[in-house]
Parts: sequence; C-alpha cells; structure tokens
Amino acid sequence: MTVPQPPEPIPGARLLFSLDPSVSHLNHGSFGAVPIAVQRAQQRLRDEMEANPLRFFTQGLVDRIAHARRHLAAFLGADPDGTALVGNVTAGAAVVLQSLALRPGDEVLTTDHGYGAVALSIARECARTGAVPRTLSVPLTATDEEVVEIVRTGLRPGRTRLLIVDQLTSPTARLFPTAALVAVAREQGVPVLVDAAHAPGMLPATVASIGADFWVGNLHKWAYAPRGTAALVVAPQWREKIQPLVVSWEQDSGFPTRVEWQATLDYTGWLAAPVGLFTLRSLGVDRVRAHNAALAAYGQRVVGDALGVAPERLPKPGGPAVAMRLVPLPPGVATTLDAARELRARIADRLSAEVSVAGWNGRGYLRLCGQVYNTPDEYDRLAVRLPTLLAQR
Repeated sequence: MTVPQPPEPIPGARLLFSLDPSVSHLNHGSFGAVPIAVQRAQQRLRDEMEANPLRFFTQGLVDRIAHARRHLAAFLGADPDGTALVGNVTAGAAVVLQSLALRPGDEVLTTDHGYGAVALSIARECARTGAVPRTLSVPLTATDEEVVEIVRTGLRPGRTRLLIVDQLTSPTARLFPTAALVAVAREQGVPVLVDAAHAPGMLPATVASIGADFWVGNLHKWAYAPRGTAALVVAPQWREKIQPLVVSWEQDSGFPTRVEWQATLDYTGWLAAPVGLFTLRSLGVDRVRAHNAALAAYGQRVVGDALGVAPERLPKPGGPAVAMRLVPLPPGVATTLDAARELRARIADRLSAEVSVAGWNGRGYLRLCGQVYNTPDEYDRLAVRLPTLLAQR
C-alpha cells in the first residue's frame, strides 16, 4: 500500500501565524495557534481597555460580549440565546455539573475516552454531592454501532443523571456518533453533555443537529480564536437551572449573561474571536478542513511506517474531516501520564517537534495534528528521527 499523498499547501497560510519556524508544531489540538490578525485585534482591545478601564467595563461591555456571542453562535449553528461564552470546555463542564444538584446515589456516566480534566471535575462534584462516577470501556476499534450499543446498555434510567460523551476524543482522536448517542440517551430520559473541545472549526456538524442538552466547545483550537474562548450551549429546558461557578453582578440577568459576566475578567479574547472566524472563512472553511484532515492522515502514515506499524493497525479516526491522528508507540513506551509527559518533552527538546503523547489503556500513543501552517516535510523529519530517539530510552 502506498502512502497517501499530502494535500497541496494553502498559499500564504503559514505567514498568518507567528510560530517559531525552527519548531515543527504538530500539536495544534492542545493549545491552538492564534493568527497574527487576531492577536492584533485583541491587542487593540486591550489598549482600549487600559486607556480607560472604567469606561471599558461599565459602558456597553455586556452588549459587546452579547454581539460577539451571537456571531460565534451563528457559526456553530447554535441558538445565541442559549449560548454562553466560557473560558474552556473544562469550565463549561464544571458549570453544568454543579448546576444539576446531584444527590447521593445519582450517577454521572462517561467513557474511557474522556478528557482527564473533565474526569477530575466529575470526581470532585461526585465527592461533594455523594453522586457516583461510572466509566464505560469502549474499544478503540469499536464501530459506531458498537459504541451506541455500549452506551445504550450502560445507561441506568432513574439513576444516571448525566451522560458525558466526546464529539471528538482528545486522548484517542476518535470521532464518536454523538447525535446517535444523544438520541439513545433521550429515549431513556438521560440528559447528555457533549464535550466538543475539538469540534468548532474542524467538524462540519452543527450544534443544533446534535440536539444535546448541553454542548461545550473550544473556539481557541480549530476556529483561531484567542485562548480562553469557548461556548456552552444549553437546551431551553435547562437554561434557568444553569448557575455560574462564581456569582457576580449580572446574576439576576439570567442565562447566559449570569455565566459570562465575571467582573474584571479580560474579555478581549471573546471580543476578538470573530476575527478568528473571519480568518478561517478567508482561507475557506471547507478547504481548510480538507487540507488539515489530509495532512494529518499523511503524517500518521509516514510516522507509522517509520515505527513499523502496519497501515491496517493505524487507528482510524471515524470520519473524513478529523485533523488529528494516532500512531501507536512501541509496547511499554509512554504508558503512564508521567512517562508520556517525559517523552513529549524529549521529542520537543531533541527533535524540535511539538506533539501530543498519551498513555491510554496500557498503550502509549503519539497524536499528530494537521493545520494550514504545517508542511509534509515536518512529518517526514519526525519519521526519520523518532525511531532513534525511542531506541535510546
């Protein structure tokens, strides 16, 4: 089998970013990269704020945030009146968890593909309320139908108070059949929170088409917004129950303003986020999605070949638009959190490549992303040098 051909580069895309050219930035999925135009827009807003802080915070800021929110919600295919801007997906998940009024014996159900910080939030809320966290094991090779059936049989109506599923999993780069999972849970009367950390900008599915009770996605990854920009979308029947993590002066305004307003936060990232969408649209949303997914597939294959992983053993992402791919590492490598962190740091220091390394179910994985600023030779260089580095462990 031949290696898939990399996509044609998008002319000028690399110049839109201020990334260090001596480093291969192959891990866009962790912290994103903010285009220069967005950086400058946010800096102008910060200059405005610092020129007259009192005026900035007290004259029209709530309306400006609402305007930005409406713009972002339209891009996501979400109801702006049911959308609140939050700092990130973990913060949005915490808002939902603490708003449910969990009680002893209630259950929060997740899969073993969930994000670690969300799992910690679940554990803390369950410890505080007496609720019980439970995790379903989903094989990496499970089909969509098998994923749905695992969740269907794992639900406990009357006891399961919340199902949390990932639209695109972080540790395993797997696209889940989210809309089907929401439908299954609805049949059994179980509300669903969708962790869509990687969806905005990468995946074409709209929030409305998924139909979850709660959906939270980061715009600072694949939608080019400043970091600290995420959207929490809440179905109508839940909005009055949603409470902020910290009460502030807009508490009586109801959702979403009571969640968004936290007094002296730096809101300039939210206000500049529409410039990120403008950048994405200027490049062509579909064009960017196709380019990034094809480049990630190329990187997975060349690095997998270098590590001796047969093409049929490379994990499949579950959809054509996924711009993150996994490469299994040799057995015994990076199987724990500490070992994964150590290997990631060694790859960064010795190979000048930023990647994600995670241990999942006793196996270490390298996660590679594709973005418009990447080029095929960056994956080629990693493929040539990585086997030697791993042999030195």
